[in-house]
Amino acid sequence: MTGVISVIMVFSIPIIAILTSHFQKQSKIKQLMLKDELELEKLKHENYLLETQRMRLELDIIKVEDSTSKIKLV
Repeated sequence: MTGVISVIMVFSIPIIAILTSHFQKQSKIKQLMLKDELELEKLKHENYLLETQRMRLELDIIKVEDSTSKIKLV
């Protein structure tokens, strides 16, 4: 009986070590992916803010041009 237990121990310990190592690597990869996704979302948000500001400025320019054209017509 002890022979069976020692055979099980001899094979199960390396398998558990391999699985643990694999899950640790997967965890690190997921952590790096989340970090990259967060950076991408920050860049998207910054781009959104810049585009919104640019559109607002263009709208202001159009309003000014429209008001000056109305003044010229009067």
